[in-house]
Amino acid sequence: MGNALVCISTEGAREKSSKHEVNHPPLLASFKGRAGHLFSLSSSENKRKKKAGKFDGQLDEQALAAALLVNHHQGNNGNSLPFPRSKSVVYPSSGSKKDGFIRSSSSRQQSRSDSLLTRPGQLVNQDLETNRVVLVHGGGFGAWCWYKTISLLVKAGFKVDAVDLTGSGIHYSDTNAIRNLAEYVKPLSDIFYKLGEGEKVILVGHDFGGACISYVMELFPSKIAKAVFIAATMLSSGQSALDLISQQTGFSELVRQPQTFIYANGKHSPPTAIEIDKTLLRDSWFNQSSTKDVALASVSMRPIPFAPVVEKLFLSSNNYGSIPRFYIKTQGDCAMPAPLQESMINSNPPTQVFELKGSDHAPFFSKPQALHRILVEISQVPSKHI
Repeated sequence: MGNALVCISTEGAREKSSKHEVNHPPLLASFKGRAGHLFSLSSSENKRKKKAGKFDGQLDEQALAAALLVNHHQGNNGNSLPFPRSKSVVYPSSGSKKDGFIRSSSSRQQSRSDSLLTRPGQLVNQDLETNRVVLVHGGGFGAWCWYKTISLLVKAGFKVDAVDLTGSGIHYSDTNAIRNLAEYVKPLSDIFYKLGEGEKVILVGHDFGGACISYVMELFPSKIAKAVFIAATMLSSGQSALDLISQQTGFSELVRQPQTFIYANGKHSPPTAIEIDKTLLRDSWFNQSSTKDVALASVSMRPIPFAPVVEKLFLSSNNYGSIPRFYIKTQGDCAMPAPLQESMINSNPPTQVFELKGSDHAPFFSKPQALHRILVEISQVPSKHI
């Protein structure tokens, strides 16, 4: 397979080979299992939606369609299908200074970005540094999880790419064969290699996608206007995702949850992947999400490759540190609890912190419009104010 941005390949590697599965107390309850390749969505598709009242219903239909498509891929070996997917201030009055950065809340008064929910194709009346957004899923997820966010952003006039990392979603690779973070994020890196001269994006990562976007921030600092971490692993230099979680206090409840390590190379070798019990999805990750979205996740999630989770990142102030970072906290999150998110924020302070009240670990499911408003607001931050 090539690395084209819009390319779907069936995942032939469901390997029924000699995998040995052993149940363990988990080390990584915030990582989940299953994902996809790359989606682009054109604004013309959403312009056909003439009545705003039908929009939420169409999102539900998209969720069902996505779930059916995943099942269709699973039943077609070797067949590919075309799939069109496409230390600063934002608004000082909406937040208060604390610990050197500004905090905002999703319960703030209506802002200019609210109008984007009802005015298709119209960005705010100001010059944006970029209107291109790249969405990076978390561990076990895929580009499919962003379907509501993609629809809302495209409706507002943004250009959106949602990438499937290697072995995720409908990407063809075997999760157990991924040896390092570079291999895992290759589909994301390929996007940046293909960007034109002077072209920049807003890079958004969720969950373990935070470590993935951090890796890319170190490689392509001149091509990233802003980085957004949504309930994500925002690591300090020299730290791995495993380090981050295992070192946290008050995390014992999550550590006791059942988890399966996959040993594709035999039980005497390190694990090759992590698979979370899907019966825990509702209570642990999607406790505020709809039944339809939980169903979509349950048929779409894949195991998380183990090697990238234990790889330490080395981040420099000249590269990674030169990019404005924004963190979006999910207050009702049972998979990445607020104290853990707060610890990351305090250890590696971002430019600004937003809070999504009432959101579970998947705000793109449980609070899509509030998440959309924050993303639009972040896009409006003038570079000269950062």
